[in-house]
Amino acid sequence: MGNKENQNENRQGVPSRQIHLDFHTSEKIEGVCADFDAEEFASTLEAAHVNSVTLFSCCHHGMLYYDSKKFPQMVHPHLVHRDLLREQTEACHRHGIKVNLYTTIRWNKRAADMHPEWICIDEHGALQDYKGLGYFEPGFYKNLCVNTAYRDFLKEQFGEVLETIPAEGVWYDAAFMNECCCPECQRRMRENGMDPRIARDRRRFAQMTYYEMVEDLTAFAKSYNPDFYVCYNKGHVGYLDKPAAKDYSYFSFESLPGVEWGYLDFPVSAKYMRNFGKECLGLTSRFHTEWGDFHAFRNQAAMEYEVFSMLANGCKCTIGDQMDYWGVLNQDMYRQIGEVYGSVKDKEPWCEGAVPVTEIGVFTAEEFFGTGKAGEIPGASEGTARMLMELSQQFDFIDSQSDFGRYRLLILPDVIPVDEELKTKLGSYISMGGKVICTGESGLDIQKTRFMVKELAVRYKGKAPYSPDFMKPQAHLAEGLADAEHVMYDCGTWVEAKENAEYVQMAVRPVFNREKDTFCSHLHSPSARKECYPAVVETKSTAYFIHPIFSTYQKTAPHWYKVLFQNELRRLLPIQLVSHSGPSGVITNLMEQKEKSRQILHILYYIPERKCRLLDIVEDVVPLYNLKIILRKEKRVRRIYLAPSMEELPFREEENTVEFTIPEIEGHQMCVIDFLK
Repeated sequence: MGNKENQNENRQGVPSRQIHLDFHTSEKIEGVCADFDAEEFASTLEAAHVNSVTLFSCCHHGMLYYDSKKFPQMVHPHLVHRDLLREQTEACHRHGIKVNLYTTIRWNKRAADMHPEWICIDEHGALQDYKGLGYFEPGFYKNLCVNTAYRDFLKEQFGEVLETIPAEGVWYDAAFMNECCCPECQRRMRENGMDPRIARDRRRFAQMTYYEMVEDLTAFAKSYNPDFYVCYNKGHVGYLDKPAAKDYSYFSFESLPGVEWGYLDFPVSAKYMRNFGKECLGLTSRFHTEWGDFHAFRNQAAMEYEVFSMLANGCKCTIGDQMDYWGVLNQDMYRQIGEVYGSVKDKEPWCEGAVPVTEIGVFTAEEFFGTGKAGEIPGASEGTARMLMELSQQFDFIDSQSDFGRYRLLILPDVIPVDEELKTKLGSYISMGGKVICTGESGLDIQKTRFMVKELAVRYKGKAPYSPDFMKPQAHLAEGLADAEHVMYDCGTWVEAKENAEYVQMAVRPVFNREKDTFCSHLHSPSARKECYPAVVETKSTAYFIHPIFSTYQKTAPHWYKVLFQNELRRLLPIQLVSHSGPSGVITNLMEQKEKSRQILHILYYIPERKCRLLDIVEDVVPLYNLKIILRKEKRVRRIYLAPSMEELPFREEENTVEFTIPEIEGHQMCVIDFLK
């Protein structure tokens, strides 16, 4: 019998508790799925509160896992259950679990071995390898070109699956944009007025190919079932994917903290892509490090943190796994997944349809410098996200085409150039009462010759002549800091303040720059105790920091950078949306269910620790007691309670704020603020 509760909830949008089940299995392994039992398989998923699973038709090895009539030679030679995919799918459907049908795009070792002419060629004429491995190194990472006959083969192979195995969704993996200089790509580049010898043109053509491929493969899938959910997995989703949004049913953010993504990739991605009208899903894994980490167990605290972070950012949840080759899901791991997903299920009534409540818009550096690759988010973006999260700020990432009117404050971090169109838009925003903070080279024209944002009240003179220089904070910038010089590590810009500047914090020069004949001690020279040029320039509506404070914070996290920025925030936004009495490790995200006239405050307190050289570890849940919260509000509050326990909390209401205390937080807590209608 199917699970009636799952069947009912699965009619409402994208499923919320998904498993992405890898099954990349070498053709040299025997006895594949010898122990598989369809009922046991589906029952294990159901008991873990899973309501959707992604199942393999073709893996990166190029093996098929269904009884293919068109390509029988590609079925895994040692697959005991020859029609495995159908057995899995039918069992899942009996248990009310939806199915995404998986296929791989860029990586298919068997196809690459059979047709080397389908492999992408780099600008040096060599066969391209995603990981840069040598020819004899293990791996299936030869990138396949979708502008060759390979795409026709892919459609024919996957079309057989879509035609014969009923499912609810399609999952295209390894769908990343990729430069290629094969003869066909060179021909198409020239047809479009591009020169394959020029890197900029190769990048433009790679983007064009990606957008065309996504449009084509979505239409292809929906020709079999117009109701299919169609998703593409490409390692990182961000600014470069915005033009393809129309061809995604939802966005999925693959972000395994154990490898190149780290713990900042997911919130940076989610806080940008959640604004484009599509449902969003996070994707972490059960592995300790990365995909294919067999017989490794994710710490439960880490899994909770990653999954509950998805909820806190307005996303639904996916956990990645790989079924052991003998065809049995690990019962202990699925008990752990079940505990986490059971908690998600209990919390879902306060997550469904919830939208973020934010007051700060941060320009994404990816609009100007992004590569679209996992682990390559610009430091300015990651540093801003880290600092704002530690300061309990409610923010989105935006781009130059976003609606600025949604935000009380805009931040242009470190590297954001301004053209005439953006200059006009920012000027209009400021004239309507908006506040702007620029740092480093942000606000300069693309050629870095002059400031385009006249409201900053600064005139550009060039690169700062001293680095590092220092700052001895004065007035409101000094709050919480020692009465001494503070080093500003990375070189800033050299500016002079215009007459309309309302406050100028000066920089202090070093004795001399560290050079061959002028150096002191091990690192940089000490302060000369002489002011030299402006470090921070303020007007009523703006602030400009000459230093790239966010990029530096991402590299070395100087505490005084955060305090300086917090002091500036307090000047421009005296009453913030959310503030609390806890440590900087407390992360808050404010969501709203408008139709229910309530806000939901997510509080996360998990501590990633660098216990080893390669990755951050979340192992322990440390309780936090008596956390005081102050929220800015516009309506009268009816009641405040904890979810899902429904325990009511006393609160004190002022004209613009409401204050309450949460007695205890163990990892993740949701607080519901019900307003009078």
